Amino acid sequence: MLNGKTALITGASRGIGRAIALKLASLGANIAVIFAANESAADETCAAVREFGVRAEKFKCDVSDFVAVKETVESVKNEFGTVDILINNAGITKDGLVLAMKEDAFDSVMDINLKGAFNMIRHCAPIFVKKRTGKIINISSVAGILGNAGQANYSASKAGLIGLTKSIARELAPRNVCCNAIAPGFIETDMTEGISPDNPLMAAIPLKRVGLPEEVASLAAFLCSADYITGEVIRIDGGLAI
Repeated sequence: MLNGKTALITGASRGIGRAIALKLASLGANIAVIFAANESAADETCAAVREFGVRAEKFKCDVSDFVAVKETVESVKNEFGTVDILINNAGITKDGLVLAMKEDAFDSVMDINLKGAFNMIRHCAPIFVKKRTGKIINISSVAGILGNAGQANYSASKAGLIGLTKSIARELAPRNVCCNAIAPGFIETDMTEGISPDNPLMAAIPLKRVGLPEEVASLAAFLCSADYITGEVIRIDGGLAI
């Protein structure tokens, strides 16, 4: 159980982030909902979280902005008293073949998906180190393990998250802080709704179905309570990356 813990979740207004927020709330955690643009969705997530009898507050933040993240983490700490769990879930895609990919398409995906996670870790880590406890979970992707044609930017950002996870795990382990990564495959979210059922990767999933956000959320909840797992990258992909 996570009674009294505070979880800061980026990209929490929808999809996997929202599912994680609801799952952790069901276990007693208070939730800081970090969103970038869709305030009404953030309000809906907060309302759903509060139905579990816990606290929820929304915070608008561009995770790629180092100073903005610092201010947001301070606001969360002031509002809730502390931060116990950090879920780096915010992510975007700007797909395209490398021969036609614009520089901005590469940079913006890296800035949100990878630098955004660094920014959050950089400003939450002092809280965890001082308390000598904390959990960090980075949402990577099987694209960061396998690579994916048409997603050089996204795959690079998610592979970078894996390296970041392992380095942070080594740095913070002496302070009893665990850092792990989850690598989802095809999960039923807005980001994947445009994927055709006859996509070759879909056919390559041994379990023959897409995953659900709630399944990723259950794995995240497990890692939030796991005190002897750190530096791991756990796939949840129906066997896609076997």
